Amino acid sequence: MILSDKKILEAIESGDIVIEPYDRACLGTNSYDVHLGKHLANYRDEVLDARKHNLIDHFEIPEEGFVLQPGVLYLGVTQEYTETHHAVPFLEGKSSVGRLGIDIHATAGKGDVGFCNHWTLEISCTQPVKVYAGMPIGQLIYFMVEGDIERFYNKKSDAKYNARTDKPVESMMWRNKF
Repeated sequence: MILSDKKILEAIESGDIVIEPYDRACLGTNSYDVHLGKHLANYRDEVLDARKHNLIDHFEIPEEGFVLQPGVLYLGVTQEYTETHHAVPFLEGKSSVGRLGIDIHATAGKGDVGFCNHWTLEISCTQPVKVYAGMPIGQLIYFMVEGDIERFYNKKSDAKYNARTDKPVESMMWRNKF
């Protein structure tokens, strides 16, 4: 079951959902709009190795915008810091963003109960497109969880993305054993 605007508001009031900064105007019928933060990143190496720590270089989107190029993976970040304590958050692109040919995540649209951070975006595009810090980029949808949670994400000692940051975070696949 997807939370309605009224249920999202109740969860915000109770502290089960935290959104900072919060703007009531960003609350839709059953979602909350999030915005592109000012930081982007690119991987240093052209060939990425899933068993190795692939380093990234951060940069800020200038006020006049930044042109994304096809064939390049950009790591972005939401302007909003979020916490979700009793629902499963899903991040989806806004239709207006999709109609510009921008994808905001390759596969990582689902968060975990207990995720507390800014969202890293895996941004790609089909043709050159200029983006701006603060532009609407996606929407959070919240699904109810049935049953008790044994291990909240923010309490897991092996969680790879718990360190709070307002910058994009590179893949931590290399921390897995395979």
